[in-house]
Amino acid sequence: MKYLLDTHTWIWWNAEPDRLSKEVIQVIRDSDGYDELLLSAISVWEFCKLLEKEKIGLSCAAEDWIKEALDIPKLRLVQLTPRISYQSTVLPGTFHQDPADQIIVATAREENGVILTKDRLISQYPHVKTTW
Repeated sequence: MKYLLDTHTWIWWNAEPDRLSKEVIQVIRDSDGYDELLLSAISVWEFCKLLEKEKIGLSCAAEDWIKEALDIPKLRLVQLTPRISYQSTVLPGTFHQDPADQIIVATAREENGVILTKDRLISQYPHVKTTW
């Protein structure tokens, strides 16, 4: 089993874990219960954009925070490949137009992973598995 962390899930795990559901906390903590945790490279970019727009703040250097936040057992940073880039533009059915969410969904589909997300628009999309 593979789980893909949505951007907010990754950030909250590292900064505000009390905002996560009990199920998500259990999934992430129990590294024996999954093969891999995945994080799309676009999530790191989204985090940086939140910093740039001053929607979140840090008490340390951003690069240090990112390095530490990527240190989760069995976490693999999934690069934005040409295939994922293309697949994000031809998702089946109807999906909203947020490019980062499209890439996250395409990544989960490509990797056959379950997205750990509170995002209603992603969780209601029938062509990807999610849990919260």
